[in-house]
Amino acid sequence: MSDDDTRGTGAPRSGAEDSSGRVFSAPKITINRVYTRQGDGGQTRLVGGQLVPKDDARIETYGTVDELNALVGAARQTLMELLPGAPAASVVRLHDLGRALLRVQHELFNLGSILATLPEDVHPKQPRVTQAEIELLEAEMDRCQADLAPLRSFVLPGGSRLNTDLHVARTVCRRAERCCVRLAQTGHADPLAVGYLNRLSDALFVWSRWASALLGTPEILWEPDVSASGGKAQPA
Repeated sequence: MSDDDTRGTGAPRSGAEDSSGRVFSAPKITINRVYTRQGDGGQTRLVGGQLVPKDDARIETYGTVDELNALVGAARQTLMELLPGAPAASVVRLHDLGRALLRVQHELFNLGSILATLPEDVHPKQPRVTQAEIELLEAEMDRCQADLAPLRSFVLPGGSRLNTDLHVARTVCRRAERCCVRLAQTGHADPLAVGYLNRLSDALFVWSRWASALLGTPEILWEPDVSASGGKAQPA
């Protein structure tokens, strides 16, 4: 989502009715030209048409969600490129992970839609995240955890490109959550947005571990003494 406008949010045109039976309204957009020059003055418009500065807390929040979406897409692309060389026994579950990441990308765009809209302008069928998205993330984590040994230390990102990509997405998800918390403190954020981002960051952590297990790459556990003062660091 561009910070110069709110195209692609799924917000319906004024007075439009959706009789298709869809849960959420379909996007009603036509993009013939990407640049508009309307944001050159440092302001942008929300879904409801309100003009706000580009450093507004709401813009920062859904902009960070947009950044997160790009990183989840990068992790999914890494996964797809790893599949041809993946252990045969893990291919089905890696495909499951790829489908989950793609779903999350759609969910993040739904979240961006609701974050780009003031509460009084939200349409009943406007895309958003709900308790269903949170509960599915929890169920997926529970299934993955069944394949994983209990942790005895914190995990360092690394071991594979996919593991690292998922950790980078996790840290940006935490930043998006912090932005959303600040927005919620003003009373102007969907109450489920923080919960969804909280659960998604947990899921990205679990998926990073699960990916390592499926690919047969060892996890790198935090060892405090592997440091200059601890004496266990390997020389460069």
